[in-house]
Amino acid sequence: MDDTRGSELCFPNLNSSCRRLLRPRSETVLLYTLVASVSLLNVTLNLLVIISISHFRQLHTPTNTLLQSMAVCDLGMGLLVMPVEGLRYIESCWLLGRIMCALSTYVFYCLATGVFGHMVLISIDRYLTICVNTSTSLSYYPILLWIPMLNSCLNPLIYAMFYPWFRKAIKLIITLRILQDNSREVKIL
Repeated sequence: MDDTRGSELCFPNLNSSCRRLLRPRSETVLLYTLVASVSLLNVTLNLLVIISISHFRQLHTPTNTLLQSMAVCDLGMGLLVMPVEGLRYIESCWLLGRIMCALSTYVFYCLATGVFGHMVLISIDRYLTICVNTSTSLSYYPILLWIPMLNSCLNPLIYAMFYPWFRKAIKLIITLRILQDNSREVKIL
């Protein structure tokens, strides 16, 4: 006997739809409140850093420029990535549509690469300042910082131009086609 009710399916109109994880309402509200609070706190504090460094002239140093640039990447993480990833972990169904499904991983990768690049450059800057005792930081750090982020954004385009299997994989991801042919083996490549 099938005990699947229509309300437990992610998409009740599809017979092949996966089952929705049913949580108590209080737990769901708590999780959404937690994700929204952390995201709002991230955005607020990063805006405070960005505005402070921009407004006060005595904070216009190469090291603080790195911190401000990292705050911009963190702001993008708080605005774009944290709410979407929170929704992904709270809900068992993807509710944001096909295009967001394809773009969310790409945006997360680009922003995370930028944040990690900033942390590496800030570590190098602190090492040079403390151990080598240089009073002047390298002023081209912000340019170096955007190279990994630019690379992470351009790699999928380069793959799409030169590798047909990548184009086919992206097409399948974006259209979310479900290949349901049990009688023969599906060959993608």
